[in-house]
Amino acid sequence: MRSLPRVRLPRFGGVRLRATAAAMLTVAVALGVASTVLLLVLQGSLEKSARAEAADKAKAVATAVKVGGPGAPPAPPGSAGMGLPPDGDVQVLSSNSTGSVWKSGAGYTVAMEQVDGRGGSVLVQGRSSLAPTRQAIVTLWSLLLPGVPALLLLVGLLTWLAVGRALKPVSAIRGKLADITAHDLHQRVPEPESRDEIAALARTVNATLDRLQTAVEQHKRFVADAAHELRSPLAILRTRLEVAGAEAPALADQALTDVERIQTLTADLLLLSRLDAGEPLREREVDLGQVVAEEAAQPRPRPDVTVDLDVASDVLVRGSGGQLKRLTANLVDNAVRHAATTVTVRLTADGSSAALEVADDGPGIPEEHREVVFDRFTRLDQARARDSGGSGLGLAIARDIATAHQGTLTVAARPAPGACLRAVLPTSPG
Repeated sequence: MRSLPRVRLPRFGGVRLRATAAAMLTVAVALGVASTVLLLVLQGSLEKSARAEAADKAKAVATAVKVGGPGAPPAPPGSAGMGLPPDGDVQVLSSNSTGSVWKSGAGYTVAMEQVDGRGGSVLVQGRSSLAPTRQAIVTLWSLLLPGVPALLLLVGLLTWLAVGRALKPVSAIRGKLADITAHDLHQRVPEPESRDEIAALARTVNATLDRLQTAVEQHKRFVADAAHELRSPLAILRTRLEVAGAEAPALADQALTDVERIQTLTADLLLLSRLDAGEPLREREVDLGQVVAEEAAQPRPRPDVTVDLDVASDVLVRGSGGQLKRLTANLVDNAVRHAATTVTVRLTADGSSAALEVADDGPGIPEEHREVVFDRFTRLDQARARDSGGSGLGLAIARDIATAHQGTLTVAARPAPGACLRAVLPTSPG
């Protein structure tokens, strides 16, 4: 068999690139929101400080005016005689003033303080410049504009390296899996020591390889068993034909029986090979009740066993009529072979599925063997002569047919003695 093809992935694509892009986009959004909030908070804080500074200036001057002496008139605007600062940040107005002498433009914040004295009320205004606030905002912008892109590039680089390091075991698993062939299935992909998803992936791949190796070994055993099953009756047939001649017609009849057995076994092997290959079914609408009734009524090698029928009518399924007939025949033949006196064939339907049950009153199937009986060339009674039993393919073929029709075949539990095989198939929507 050919080795698995090597799959080349793009060097700068895939999960690594998407993870890096997602990380950079997430960080960009986070930095944008954080920068906006920072600018708004800083501007609000600085303006609040400016307002507090203006209020402090007005309050200080108002206190100086108030303690200037009883009956003392308030100082004229711009006067420094009562301790007013000469820088123009504080203005003392009379009670008749309608506004400030100086203008408080957009670059200032203004606070007012009213003082009551004997000479009347005095209104004191204090102002503080907003130039430091604007300068701080400009400085912060000058830092954010180059800083945010630089931080994004750093995040992208670190993410690229981190994801590459994290995906390194995946590359090792992929490379090892590509090198494993059907002739070397004992090899396994490396399992990282970390307990993460990659380690779980490696364990799953190794478990899949275990099942694949088991399937290959079963296939090899199947071929060997098939060759053995064919070799034995052929050898017997040749011997009987050489001895029989014209003087022993009974031996010739036995030879014909062996030929019929070989033909049956060959047909079974051919059907199994088709089922294994997954050939598409020639689907059509099949009256399963009619198929079951006709096949169960066929004569069997044991006339002492009675086959009772309880078959519902108008049970339609989609599938291969020939294969469904073969499924029924195999189940009934198996039941007749092991029954003591009676075999019961029951077909029921519940609208979405049909259930075919074939029960016998024989020794039954032990619980620990209820899956083994569906293996190929399996005989629970190893001491039984091959001529008295089947080849061990009947139930295996029946289960494969049920599976090909999207159904199941299992050993059903029953209170009475004997075995009961239950096939469940989906019914036709029509």
